[in-house]
Amino acid sequence: MSTVALAQDLGIETTSDLKQQLAPLVGHSGELRLDASLVSRVHTAAIQVLCAFVDARRKAGHSTAFDNSTDTFLDAARLLGVLQALGLEATQDKLKSVENPA
Repeated sequence: MSTVALAQDLGIETTSDLKQQLAPLVGHSGELRLDASLVSRVHTAAIQVLCAFVDARRKAGHSTAFDNSTDTFLDAARLLGVLQALGLEATQDKLKSVENPA
């Protein structure tokens, strides 16, 4: 089992770096754990990269799990409707309200 730490800032401007970080790990055998304990900012584009990564690994027969996901990360995944796609669970007491700046 290997663990990869996700960055604190997963904004749209970091999405290319995230993809570069994860691409070599698609074929990594065995369980891969992504540590989301530092994530304080996350953009839809980063969630899309993570969904594609988890899906590609699943299709290759490899499991991926998230450790220590921050409330910010969980809430973003919930709002985008991808908790199940990422293999995440969130309880109401762990979710905070996200302000929509639009």
